[in-house]
Amino acid sequence: MHQDEVKNPYKYSDITRKVIGCAMEVHRYLGNGFQEVIYQRALALEMQQQGLSFSREHEMQIKYKGFDIGTRRVDFFVEEKVMVEIKAVIQLEDVHLAQAINYLEAYGLEIGLLINFGSKSLQFKRVMKSIKPRSEL
Repeated sequence: MHQDEVKNPYKYSDITRKVIGCAMEVHRYLGNGFQEVIYQRALALEMQQQGLSFSREHEMQIKYKGFDIGTRRVDFFVEEKVMVEIKAVIQLEDVHLAQAINYLEAYGLEIGLLINFGSKSLQFKRVMKSIKPRSEL
């Protein structure tokens, strides 16, 4: 095993660690209680200051059996590798995790972060693309 893999056992952990650090700084500064868009703007500023490249409100096409059926927007697409979905709710629920996993699959990405600024302590979950075939979900 390569030495970097021992320190960073997860794919893109260097990126996710930086994003989580940025989110911690935003939460430390603002606390909880604001609307999601406020945290989105603050996180964009913090990631920019930390030298992370990203696109915000990244639009994606949703397909059903090969047909375009609509679009969805993910909050951030960082370093062209990691999807970041943010929430400002009291507690993360399974539906939020399912949404983040669905976004990964729709984008064809492997790694994402689900970050919640709405609780007293910052909550975050690393999400990975499901290995189950779509028909089994």
